[in-house]
Amino acid sequence: MTLLDTDPDAGLEPLEFAVTKNLTARSAAEREQILQSPGFGTHFTDHMVDICWSVRGGWHRPRVQPYGPIALDPAAAVLHYGQEIFEGIKAYRHADGSVHTFRPDQNGRRLQRSARRLALPELPVAYFIQSLRELIAVDGDWVPGGEDQSLYLRPFMFAKEAFLGVRPAHKVNYYVIASPAGAYFKGGVQPVSIWLSEDYARAGKGGTGAAKTGGNYAASLLPQSEAYENECDQVVFLDQDGNVEELGGMNIVFVLKDGTLVTPQSDSILEGITRDSILQLAIDRGHKVEGRDVSLAQWREGVASGEIVEVFACGTAAVVTPIGVLKGKGFFDQQPSGSLALSLREELTDIQYGRREDTHGWLHRLDA
Repeated sequence: MTLLDTDPDAGLEPLEFAVTKNLTARSAAEREQILQSPGFGTHFTDHMVDICWSVRGGWHRPRVQPYGPIALDPAAAVLHYGQEIFEGIKAYRHADGSVHTFRPDQNGRRLQRSARRLALPELPVAYFIQSLRELIAVDGDWVPGGEDQSLYLRPFMFAKEAFLGVRPAHKVNYYVIASPAGAYFKGGVQPVSIWLSEDYARAGKGGTGAAKTGGNYAASLLPQSEAYENECDQVVFLDQDGNVEELGGMNIVFVLKDGTLVTPQSDSILEGITRDSILQLAIDRGHKVEGRDVSLAQWREGVASGEIVEVFACGTAAVVTPIGVLKGKGFFDQQPSGSLALSLREELTDIQYGRREDTHGWLHRLDA
């Protein structure tokens, strides 16, 4: 398959993928039954991508193979030192039957940044995009066509070398698996409640907060459980200076009464591609956008005074969701409701599903 001409690594020769078909693949009837109500992250397609890397051989042995267990030596470095990164991106079925994804070059670059921080090899962006295309070439029928449905693609990379010692691994594997996904919100988008974590930190200055690595999410699980215990949907973290950082899996945006959108920005926050896209659409409408520190006190005082008129979270899975409540030890703050978040969500999803013109060239066709 050829690479996209717009890929930043277009000068690279495409990888030659070997394809081994899954002899126990689900039938068309079984697949369609799953796609009727796929949920999120519970069903997986029949195949996966696997590319090896080694110090001596570089990226080699690319293949599409049957989805199934991965054999690991008990001494595999990832099991002992957590050298692992991943991405999340969706494929969308358009009305004409074609399959597209959204800004895959940005996901590829973010995977490279994560790899750099975790001392893993950087997969060329062109190979990243090609890996998505190769999987769709085999499992394209798994891309659902229902309302708000998509195929969630999960590229990931980890240290596979068997050794015990604190150094970067010399052998790594990159995989892509895929899972059909239904609408994230049943019955429409509803405001979520947020629990303020005051005892736990998601990341620290100079840490891995800006990388998409499993350890960051593992660190959020205990405070997320605390949020559930306090009848909240999500948890929000502060940095070491008391500034708002991000939610367990989403970025946060504040809308001011003059129309300015403000989002926390620091080297401990994962750069969200959905957030970046939403902010660009807001700029297109004439809104001012600022990336800066927002303290907890500024948040609460801004809501109380009316300076903050809307607060929302955004990420790949949920796209955009309004925040309705901020709850912490000894306080319960109702958040103001507005229409901008849902309006921007509608515009973004219309672009992703091909219902609105893509003026920024964000869509990439995967099945051609």
